[in-house]
Amino acid sequence: IQVKVTAPDEQFTRVGVQVLDRKDGSFLVRYRMYASYKNLKIEVKTGDKHVAESPYILKGPVYHENCDCPQEESSVWLEEMNCPQIIPQIQRDLANFPIVDPDKIAKEIPQRFGQRQSLCHYTIKDNEVYIKTYGEHVGFRIFMDAILLSLTRKVKMPDVEFFVNLGDWPLEKRKSSENLHPIFSWCGSTESKDIVMPTYDLTDSVLETMGRVSLDMMSVQANTGPSWEDKNTTAFWRGRDSRKERLELVKLSRKYPEIIDAAFTNFFFFKHDESLYGPIVKHISFFDFFKYKYQINIDGTVAAYRLPYLLAGNSVVLKQDSIYYEHFYNELRPWKHYIPFKSDLSDLLEKLQWAKEHDEEAKNIAKSGQEFARNNLMGDHIFCYYFKLFQEYASLQVSEPKVREGMEKVQQPDDDLFPCTCHRKK
Repeated sequence: IQVKVTAPDEQFTRVGVQVLDRKDGSFLVRYRMYASYKNLKIEVKTGDKHVAESPYILKGPVYHENCDCPQEESSVWLEEMNCPQIIPQIQRDLANFPIVDPDKIAKEIPQRFGQRQSLCHYTIKDNEVYIKTYGEHVGFRIFMDAILLSLTRKVKMPDVEFFVNLGDWPLEKRKSSENLHPIFSWCGSTESKDIVMPTYDLTDSVLETMGRVSLDMMSVQANTGPSWEDKNTTAFWRGRDSRKERLELVKLSRKYPEIIDAAFTNFFFFKHDESLYGPIVKHISFFDFFKYKYQINIDGTVAAYRLPYLLAGNSVVLKQDSIYYEHFYNELRPWKHYIPFKSDLSDLLEKLQWAKEHDEEAKNIAKSGQEFARNNLMGDHIFCYYFKLFQEYASLQVSEPKVREGMEKVQQPDDDLFPCTCHRKK
């Protein structure tokens, strides 16, 4: 399959194209535009023959990622993006907050969490983004800034005011529903009431696709290793020592090396135990994980954010039972999309034995997990999730969101090289 993207009216076309072979008869073609064009021509060929209706002409203007040209009607954008009407996890999270009072939370959340936690207070007003940060470690705001700016370039966002937790652990742990504070976090837990968003890792891989990130939901699909029958039948895990159960896993691996290959690539939390569980091994490419048939997914400090990529591969995932979850976990089904094992690892060997004795079923679980990732965790799904979340949350506000004292405007990236003229703003 060859794919060529050109702008018929231009002398040069600055569009990067990558063809990804998913090894199952299907291909993903991804592109990155570095400038905007009046029209685009897309040619899809095999040998010298055009495929299907190729060449396709996209009647423009067609804008590149940094072009600030929002669709004014959110309903039109949602339809063009094929966003779902309802996202169950958003409904579940917002059920704890029948109303949101921006004035009240603007005062109370910084008082309650501002000293000890790393927080960002955002207001989106007239499609501009404003921020005030609390705490020392606010470097991770770059991911949130980036998705908000990217959304406001594409669609008119509702006026909304909210707080984002930049740390790993969810914050709102109050047992009763009295005076709960709405906090947006990348990870949820059954013991907290934070509002979950797609993780910074997944968000970044969507925004930077074909940029500086090598691991993302598309590249994984073209690097799923050998066919199922030819994969190594040892269960595989690599990572750092961010949880006691990970130490247990490495111990199991020592005891049963022919069943589990697990090792640390880094010691940080249990440095004093390095002699017991070391030595550390060299990092291997994530794509090399898929040489192995069985992938073990075990929590880190919170949920292990690699699960989307593991599902997208062509191996079966064994997932530890956990109180932590990402934005999509509640839609996953044990024994359909993954094989569950107990949080203390007591039945892990038994589950691996089951997978070996039921190879066809394990293969089907791997396939279902992969289908789930393809149908729910790609870039468009992430954009839809964020937009729907802010839209639904905005509708709960009982007063006008404000640009408050101490907030600074988050500027759109400067695009002097390839400026664009937005047809909607003429």
